[in-house]
Amino acid sequence: MPTCRAFLAAAGTALARPAFADDAPAPVTGRADPALAPLDRLMTSFLADHAVPGGALAVSRRGRLVYARGFGFADLDRKTPVPPRALFRIASISKPLTAVAVMQLVDAGKVRLDDPVLKHVTLRPLLADGAAADARLKDVTVRHCLNHTGGWDRDRSGDPIGMPATIARRTGATPPVPVSYADVIRYTLGRPLDFDPGVRFAYSNVGYLLLGRVIEAASGIGYEQYVKDRVLAPVGVATTRLGRALPENRPADEVRYYDAKRTTGVCLYPPRAGQRVPFPDGAGNLEGYEAHGGWVASAVDLVRFAAAFENPARSPLLSAASVRTMWDRPAGAAGHDAEGNPKPVYYGLGWDVRPAGGSVNAWHTGLISGTSTLLVRRFDGFCWAALFNTDRGPDGRVLSGVIDPLVHRAVGEVTAWPAGEAIGK
Repeated sequence: MPTCRAFLAAAGTALARPAFADDAPAPVTGRADPALAPLDRLMTSFLADHAVPGGALAVSRRGRLVYARGFGFADLDRKTPVPPRALFRIASISKPLTAVAVMQLVDAGKVRLDDPVLKHVTLRPLLADGAAADARLKDVTVRHCLNHTGGWDRDRSGDPIGMPATIARRTGATPPVPVSYADVIRYTLGRPLDFDPGVRFAYSNVGYLLLGRVIEAASGIGYEQYVKDRVLAPVGVATTRLGRALPENRPADEVRYYDAKRTTGVCLYPPRAGQRVPFPDGAGNLEGYEAHGGWVASAVDLVRFAAAFENPARSPLLSAASVRTMWDRPAGAAGHDAEGNPKPVYYGLGWDVRPAGGSVNAWHTGLISGTSTLLVRRFDGFCWAALFNTDRGPDGRVLSGVIDPLVHRAVGEVTAWPAGEAIGK
């Protein structure tokens, strides 16, 4: 599944993989229910088997929260347990939040999916002397940015979100310094596209930074405030916010992060700029991730958000038509194989999608240094979020991919679900 890989390109020297877990059983927080023991067993064994410091799992069923527990440690040094509503960096699960904000503006008639994205973006390309912007940029649409067909391919030309030093120098700054989302966009617009817009899928973080600017231009509201007020508040979420790089600037209920390789890097953020720090603690350009990967949220917050689409005809966030459009199969190679057959899995507008049960399974994962996350909205009325404060297990596998089938299995093992609590305001 697509993930945010900037930290891999920018990472410093890696040490041997740590075993974060010790012989003591990991603490478990939240209300226990014997009927939901398969979920408890899954998480406790998963943390032990994959050397995960801490995690949280929340599950909703038919619009009601039925499970929310924390496992392991939010802070290893202090031995602080993870509470059920602890905040984690969610990385690319930020993209569904941005996509829903855009679709709201489509519902309001302020944005069209086939608008050129530059119609709404006033930032000027950062060009080398005598260079001209790629003429194809005028053909990149809002839809292309939403479904990653805009023409940027990080496997060919690198991902600008992981190039803070290069971008800083191009703006005239002296590294190490953080770079803003605006400078990341300007740098990208000053480079050639990797392919013609709309031709194929290639995961693009910068496309979502552009969508953040579309939201601001069309709404007249800052990106973060718009998402808080219009996407999160209507489903009863008040704690989700854009994340901060340095530990001292984070809220008290946010976990600490542990890069699986104990990677370090040069801090970008004052007052520790230039110091060597654990990569999650300021060596990555986190505060520039914004609309593509900058949010922190709890597992409970995320299932509240995903459950808003359980019944598209009654969604508190989008019209039924926009929910369907969000999960529609893209045209051409993005949604079909070389023979023209529909792909079993594709990327819609902000979500990975698999048609199932007359509806769809829709999900997203997130991956940055110190974080692996998973959000699932299943066709049969279940939603879940699994969040971890490290990125990979000792075998190098990304945690979200490992746990995904295990949650499906554990949910299937539960034979009696509690009534739960209503999701929403």
